[in-house]
Amino acid sequence: MHALEQLRSGALAGQPRVGIKAGLTEFPTEIFQLADSLEILDLSGNALCALPDDLPRLHKLRILFCSHNQFTELPPMLGQCQSLQMVGFKANHIHTVPAQSLPPLLRWLTLTDNQIEELPKEIGQCVHLQKLMLAGNRLRALPASMAACHRLELLRIAANDLAVLPDWLFDLPRLSWLAFAGNPFGAELQAAALAHRSAALPLVPWPSVQLHELLGEGASGLIHRASIAQNGATQTAAVKLFKGAMTSDGLPHSELAACLRAGHHPHLIALRGRVGAHPQGHQGLVMDLIDPAFQTLAAPPSLESCTRDIYAPDRRFDLTDALRIACAIASAACHLHRQGVLHGDLYAHNTLHNAQGQATLGDFGAASLYQPEDLALGERLQRVEARAFGYLLEELLDRADAASGSEAVVDRLQGLVTRCLSESPPERPLFAEIDASLVHSLAALKI
Repeated sequence: MHALEQLRSGALAGQPRVGIKAGLTEFPTEIFQLADSLEILDLSGNALCALPDDLPRLHKLRILFCSHNQFTELPPMLGQCQSLQMVGFKANHIHTVPAQSLPPLLRWLTLTDNQIEELPKEIGQCVHLQKLMLAGNRLRALPASMAACHRLELLRIAANDLAVLPDWLFDLPRLSWLAFAGNPFGAELQAAALAHRSAALPLVPWPSVQLHELLGEGASGLIHRASIAQNGATQTAAVKLFKGAMTSDGLPHSELAACLRAGHHPHLIALRGRVGAHPQGHQGLVMDLIDPAFQTLAAPPSLESCTRDIYAPDRRFDLTDALRIACAIASAACHLHRQGVLHGDLYAHNTLHNAQGQATLGDFGAASLYQPEDLALGERLQRVEARAFGYLLEELLDRADAASGSEAVVDRLQGLVTRCLSESPPERPLFAEIDASLVHSLAALKI
């Protein structure tokens, strides 16, 4: 972030990216002096409630962040910003989204944690829209016009007031990552998962838990290495304490329900128990500690890549190891769908792997529950997630070094990628078929 004094003194002249967090109640007009260079403006964490009508003077502005301010309306002049592609107004007090507030080149819109009850039908005209974050609002329905958002790939609609998932959602040709937990239509299922599975999971009293170093921090909670003292012995584990606040994916208790519903699988992080009697009332899970040799497969998407993960430039795999990773994640996803769990965030950055090609799928922050007995819904959800898996498999193959004689296997895998990424959802395979195909391909490599 930059200091307001730097802006006013002219020290930021020519800067393409500016961020100011200084308790602002009014838009600093000095920003207009940067109109010929400014592409990214971050005014998050202030006390703004309006932007100037002449904001479009910032003719190069591509990205605008105004989260954690005091806006009650998405500013209408945004629609006149001809270069604006990414808009973030998380955690304001927005209840109105005017049709004229939608920029013509909009790719990424974040309105998480506001008070929005409806979206304008004109959002269906946002033909470039790829990522739409709406968790934690009061939406009772989505505009039917969104069926025309053919480039939409990631949709977060958790923790709203939706009574049903609209049918047109499953016809979107590129939808790959979906989160819808915490809506009325899934409330009973989520409550049952929390009640029944929690009862079956051992309670670990807080006084027996000793936290050590922080292993990771996600949107929903903190993960520590921990020592657990029970029955006269001490064991090492990982403890995740949920923060309790709204995240971009939804509510932490929805993640907890999905973790419990998922159950045991060799390529999921095993649960040992749930934290009880925490002094601040925090919910938490006790999990197996992952070997430090396991690392994330890639970094999350960047502002530029929008929905695609970022791999290290020198990241390469042996074809067999790449296929082992793919097999592990497909097997885990197949298991989850049998339990009625849509992972919702099936990505390389949520995949842990080691040098031997062993892999584990993590992060249930975007997971949603459905009745596995509802075969029609289950298949439609699987075909959304199959597209996400298609991207993952494609990324692995792009970075895999194939040995001589493996051409037939590679061709078969490329064919599977093509089917998973089909823009006709009914043509995508279900995970049982994906899993079986990968197992067959791996066996062929070993012959």
